[in-house]
Amino acid sequence: MTWFVRIEEGKVDKSTFDKYVPAHTIYVQELISKGHKAKSGYWAKRGGGMLLFEANSLDEAQAIVEADPLVKHDCINYQLNEWRVVT
Repeated sequence: MTWFVRIEEGKVDKSTFDKYVPAHTIYVQELISKGHKAKSGYWAKRGGGMLLFEANSLDEAQAIVEADPLVKHDCINYQLNEWRVVT
């Protein structure tokens, strides 16, 4: 599998965003249980974050990202990139 990174920034107010965090947490746990080795977090400064995970292809990675409740409910803008691990 290949590593992918979703760099994100919030685009809704905190109370709206926070409504979907529990569903996002469940979503990440499901990715982990399916073998995608997902890690999710936010910048200490707030206002954005990152999702790191493995997928078999860019198409699969895009489908994974689109299934996130934060994306489904239009809470974030994001960029999806393949991450080529060197070491």
